Amino acid sequence: MSADASKIHRFKTHRRTVTEPDIVTFVNTVGLHEPFFIDMEYIKANMSPEHQRRFAPGPFIISMAMGLVAPIVTGVIDKVLEGEAVGPFGGMTGVEARIKGVVYPGDTLHVEGEARIKAKTSRGYTLLDLRHMVINQSGEMVADFTETILFMPLESK
Repeated sequence: MSADASKIHRFKTHRRTVTEPDIVTFVNTVGLHEPFFIDMEYIKANMSPEHQRRFAPGPFIISMAMGLVAPIVTGVIDKVLEGEAVGPFGGMTGVEARIKGVVYPGDTLHVEGEARIKAKTSRGYTLLDLRHMVINQSGEMVADFTETILFMPLESK
């Protein structure tokens, strides 16, 4: 069954400025010990002149955007699922992402997004798409990704 396109809920988050400790902590926590993220001399020697300072890895941008949405996500989901017969939250089933720009310490990001029911399966599962458009202080989109969330059939409650 196809989703009802008229039930798109749009949202916008608060802003947050990225710091160098944010990036360094993320890189060390997840073990992204590639020279692009831990060796400033390597960056200076191997990157283009306009890109010779610390920058955020793509997974950091996605994670930060998900964190910006976290305080409002239940309200967004409730709006999209209003009037729908769904069971309990079943988890995230996937992420499709495109990194479109660089994020440096000092950049301020927010998310503009939309949520919609992607599909209802014949077995009663509901898939909800949560699109995140990550925007910097200059109005440039630095990432665009869609998280797909699963809701179990109603009788699973």
